[in-house]
Amino acid sequence: MALPVDIITLENFEDKMPRWDPASSSHLYALVDMGSNGIRFSISDLSPPRARLLKCIYRERAAISLFDALNKDKKDKDEGDDEEDRSVQQATSSRPLTFPVETIDLVARTLARFRGIAVNDYGVPPAQVTVFATEAMRRAQNATAMLEAIRVEAPDLVVHILEPQVETLFGSVGARSGFTHVKGLFLDLGGGSVQMTYMDTVAAAAAQAQNEGQPGYEVKAALAGQSLPFGAARLIRVLESTDTEMQTTEISKLSSGMTEAFAKLRSTFPTLEATAASASDDDKYEDDKDNSGVDIYLCGGGFRGYGSMLMHTDPIQPYPIPAIGSYTVSGKAFVRTKDMLKVNKTFDGKIFGLSKRRRAQFPAIVTVVDALIAAVPRIRSVTFCSGGNREGALMMKLPQEIRESDPVAHLHAPLAPSITLAQDQEEAQQDARLQVVVDALLSALPENLKLASAVNVFGLHLSPLYASQIWARAGDDADANASAALHDAVTRNPGCPGLTHLARAVLGLTLCARWGSNLGPIDQQLHHNLRMLLDAADPDAAFWADYTGAVAAALATVVSASPKSQGAVEDNVKFHCTAENGKKKLKIRLTISVNDRTASGIDLDDLADLFRKVGKKKDDKKVDVTITRLG
Repeated sequence: MALPVDIITLENFEDKMPRWDPASSSHLYALVDMGSNGIRFSISDLSPPRARLLKCIYRERAAISLFDALNKDKKDKDEGDDEEDRSVQQATSSRPLTFPVETIDLVARTLARFRGIAVNDYGVPPAQVTVFATEAMRRAQNATAMLEAIRVEAPDLVVHILEPQVETLFGSVGARSGFTHVKGLFLDLGGGSVQMTYMDTVAAAAAQAQNEGQPGYEVKAALAGQSLPFGAARLIRVLESTDTEMQTTEISKLSSGMTEAFAKLRSTFPTLEATAASASDDDKYEDDKDNSGVDIYLCGGGFRGYGSMLMHTDPIQPYPIPAIGSYTVSGKAFVRTKDMLKVNKTFDGKIFGLSKRRRAQFPAIVTVVDALIAAVPRIRSVTFCSGGNREGALMMKLPQEIRESDPVAHLHAPLAPSITLAQDQEEAQQDARLQVVVDALLSALPENLKLASAVNVFGLHLSPLYASQIWARAGDDADANASAALHDAVTRNPGCPGLTHLARAVLGLTLCARWGSNLGPIDQQLHHNLRMLLDAADPDAAFWADYTGAVAAALATVVSASPKSQGAVEDNVKFHCTAENGKKKLKIRLTISVNDRTASGIDLDDLADLFRKVGKKKDDKKVDVTITRLG
């Protein structure tokens, strides 16, 4: 009987793995990633129109290290070797690697259990359960024994073994899934290997328009990408060896491999070459005003571990957002590897996001980071991504127009079982209603300051999502809503695509201001730390969050429910704003015109009072509000 295994390549992955169909009776997909450091299982809901969000409804991780199992079995066979040579052989020997029988049995039973959870408990169609394996299964001599054991425990479960290029594809697309547009290096550090590639979605879209029918930028990135056999689990064994000559040789291979990989990507992608050529490492990251350099996106457990250490030492403490996904640091902060090693060695307490295993592997992670730093002339920023192979596999099931859409635009879309003409019409009507609110908010901003491209809900493309939440919880207490706005922004699905840490802070503070920002002592600390996050990006960002929130509060006072038509806003309230530079302050003059009939029972002085707190913490801005009658 043929074993239930397929080798997945760039040429066949679309045919081998189930595709997304908007008319399908089920949009649930289960994925098992048999990685070198652990086996991860998840169930995702790709129901339209929110398929782009890759909503995960169940996840679990089995702490089974296939890489350790390979080396343990070989170590048992090497009992006759000298103690001093044993660790060297485990890392570098060409002797065949095999899985122990107990590991094979445990993995088979674990996958059968995952399959049962997916099919029996959640109703995932069996054809939409996918298992894929990476480096450890590629290296194991007795991988077929593992596959046979899985077949016995779960006869209809097919295991796909990914070629390195497909692993690069899924890893990079999974990391990219959290953002609308990206331009930078993408690296994935697992237990057995590290991959590097490059993506520029804007340049790719322009090129694709001129070369229809050619492979997409994702496949081109995978073809150009490089995979190096220096994952954290393998490398830590090298570093713990007593053979210093072998250590030097292996670290040299890592360093040269990283440099060669970067050089190949530079020669392949013109925008990377232009960026790298304009960057210089002469100042050693001392000039914070220098905006040159390469942007880098990192995924995989190893790199996320390094990001967690950076977050632990972030100047903003306690750091307000409990998610490593979309955490961004400057190149100057990223290269502090010696400081991070010192913290890992000396800090006795628990570091959020770092397990004992990851801390034990931390010297290996830093070794990879050092090789990356040495390969790139200058790093401008580094963003740690929550996505990985599973998210990449899901993204590649979707059609290109959905993959390239703005994920934030889907956050306020109503969930529906299938895409229909009626649903399309309802979505269009909802978008039009939200645009009415957005236009009203924009009219309250001074045009000459070009705030629509700044760090606010408009510049970060959050305005439809913000507009959809202005009237939410209108029956609850305002102070409770102000608190909820902060917590919702930082605890909302940590892996939610499109919501970077900066976007979360802007959304939370602006919604909090919509409800008056009257907070208790605990929430005041969260509020303060979120403002620090905004201040680091733009000194004026927190002020405009307060101001936009007050405008929304004024709008909601006059228009008591989310508008059902354009006239519900325009016929009842209008905003007009100007700004002029005074001797010491920027003077913002806002006029709010309210319909006489609508204003019945409203104390118009209360509208002006909504802006009482705005600008109190900014010495260089003043807001004057005038209330007039409309019509």
